Amino acid sequence: MDELLTRQMPHSTEAEQAVLGSMLIDARCVPNVIGMLKPDDFYVRANQEIYETIYSMFSFSMVVDPVTVLEQMKIKGTFEEGVSSQYILDLMNITPTAVNVMEYASIVRDKALLRRIAEVGSGVAALAMEEGSAMEVLEVAEKRIYALRQGRSNGGLEEISVVMAEVYENLLKASRSKDKLPGIPTGFIDLDNSIMGLNKSDLILIASRPGMGKTSLALNIALNVAKNSGKTVAVFSLEMSKEQLCMRLLSGEAAIDSQKLQTGRLSDGDWERIGKMAGQISKSDLKIDDNSTLSVADMNAQCRRLQNLGLVVIDYLQLMQSSGGNTGYTNENRQQVVSDISRMLKIMAKELNVPVICLSQLSRANESRTNKRPMLSDLRESGAIEQDADIVLGLYRDDYYNKETEEQNVAECIILKNRRGQTGTIKLGWMPQFTRFTSLETRHDEGDEY
Repeated sequence: MDELLTRQMPHSTEAEQAVLGSMLIDARCVPNVIGMLKPDDFYVRANQEIYETIYSMFSFSMVVDPVTVLEQMKIKGTFEEGVSSQYILDLMNITPTAVNVMEYASIVRDKALLRRIAEVGSGVAALAMEEGSAMEVLEVAEKRIYALRQGRSNGGLEEISVVMAEVYENLLKASRSKDKLPGIPTGFIDLDNSIMGLNKSDLILIASRPGMGKTSLALNIALNVAKNSGKTVAVFSLEMSKEQLCMRLLSGEAAIDSQKLQTGRLSDGDWERIGKMAGQISKSDLKIDDNSTLSVADMNAQCRRLQNLGLVVIDYLQLMQSSGGNTGYTNENRQQVVSDISRMLKIMAKELNVPVICLSQLSRANESRTNKRPMLSDLRESGAIEQDADIVLGLYRDDYYNKETEEQNVAECIILKNRRGQTGTIKLGWMPQFTRFTSLETRHDEGDEY
């Protein structure tokens, strides 16, 4: 028992000191270390305070050397008279060279990860001893281990200086980006310019009445992201089978009429295009699950196991179960169930730190209006969906209701809600024979009537 009480968490004081000493004697290694270590990777408090100072200074392009670091420590209130100066000098004296700084940093990071694993293990063990179901404890364990794999903490208070440094770094990355979009491009230029691409932790809702093409739009975006971003895209289809989805993708990419494709009455040229496009689609990292009984927890668990996840697409919200088909909501109305699901989807987007696109049916309220374009109030069963979503896109095709319209095969992607910028209407081309959307140069301005 005495041994357990005196046992320290994994750390290497020598490696921590060597990292700091290297940064102080050769500032050229600072960027590389900053890219690998966070302040809380340091176990010894004095070392953590020094690293926090250097981390903040680097983020704001300040010169890093012993004098400037000590000055910043005085400003931050972490300087100890007669102690800090001597410790900085000792760090430089015990570090012979900065050549091996990344080896030292690797040791520090490995020890920090071991500490976090131990903390997670202790927390899970404590939960397992309390009353509760095994599945609940397993869900918590998976979440915490996933957070470690992604290099993120499990929450808690964080210094504003650390958060500000990360924001500043993100701004620098955005300024250097070629496409000037903070998020992943959807493949539709006008839409990207309005919503700033698909951004991490965003919940994006694509809503419409049946037959407007929301599944097709989501698939088009999913394939564009999978082909062009190098990221993994996970598609959960609760309505259509994997084979149906693949047929849609193939029809759109090969530009072959979907009905013709289903009959198999194809020319040699058709077969050649199909073979070529099937090969290209297969090279993209697109994964599909068509289990119709999936819950948010099921999807989340699968996504946590994907190493390079960039986007999640779910088709569609109203078909989802609250928690894997259990009967916990038998006395609750459907509105409460959908509210809970939408909240869980937003939490999933934040936890996975990727954009989540979820499709949603609209109510029949628009059918009784003269102007049948979707409105936020048309979202079925829950106002919570509107609240949780960062972006809501409503799809409308005038030729669906008005066969005489001048805008044949033109779809309106109406931005009903946008936490990242403007609302308005984007016009897209609709190719029904290929179940595919294309970009159009024209677009309505923000003030246009819906």
